[in-house]
Amino acid sequence: MKKRVLFVCLGNICRSPMAEAVMRHQVELAHLSDQIDIDSAGTGDWHIGHPPHEGTRQQLDEHHVSYEGMKARLVSAADYDAFDYIVCMDNNNLRDVRKLLTETQGQQGKLFTFMELLPEQGFADVPDPYYDGNFSFVYELVENGCKKLLHNIQVDLNHN
Repeated sequence: MKKRVLFVCLGNICRSPMAEAVMRHQVELAHLSDQIDIDSAGTGDWHIGHPPHEGTRQQLDEHHVSYEGMKARLVSAADYDAFDYIVCMDNNNLRDVRKLLTETQGQQGKLFTFMELLPEQGFADVPDPYYDGNFSFVYELVENGCKKLLHNIQVDLNHN
């Protein structure tokens, strides 16, 4: 059975599509595309249908990571049942997703923040490069966090 991952940020044009593209790339390199699906969504509706932000695209291009066909979409209540992992890029997104979704008994741990994957960094939120322009720093965080998430999913797949 496939594992499904959803990354969530505010507008779905910077952080979550970067994580989606990087995770897809890592999954392909690990030859696990037949076992893991990746998507992203936003909690705000300002950019629905738009491609990733220019700064995100530039970082992905520099690292030869495809974002072909990616368009911003809004997170929905149906996503809770559709995905095994819902990874919010910051605590505000986590709060907004929790308002929308109901975490049911026995499924704790499905919904968490991206920085829980990188506790050694010492901060709770992936900074939003839409406001500070630091797309390269966000790329480094995303790349490292996705490696840890992929490892966790591989462990999960091996136990099922």
